[in-house]
Amino acid sequence: VQLQASGGGLVQVGGSLNLSCASSGSTFSSYGMAWFRRAPGMQREFVGLISWSGTVTYYADSVKGRFTISRDNAKNTMYLQMHSLRPEDTGVYSCAAKKGVISSTEDSRFDYWGQGTQVTVSS
Repeated sequence: VQLQASGGGLVQVGGSLNLSCASSGSTFSSYGMAWFRRAPGMQREFVGLISWSGTVTYYADSVKGRFTISRDNAKNTMYLQMHSLRPEDTGVYSCAAKKGVISSTEDSRFDYWGQGTQVTVSS
């Protein structure tokens, strides 16, 4: 599975941005998917996840109510809609995949990673 995140950019505080994670291969629907981010000088942080079917989502408290994850298995793509962005949302956003059910938000539990996309929220 190869993953590629896109859609990052520069946005002002309170703005919105939509990220995409495109997957190659025909087994995308077998994988639970997640978004992580890494701020400058910080460890990678869990943002949210979506089950292989798309029926279950889970978010970090820091983004709950502002971010929404969705997926389109027919297009082999996962999305991250970000609203009410804050300076602390700045970072490199990466998508990750895990075969089957996601049982942990620890990044070590994910099987595949894509290159990240930079999100910068300016004040």
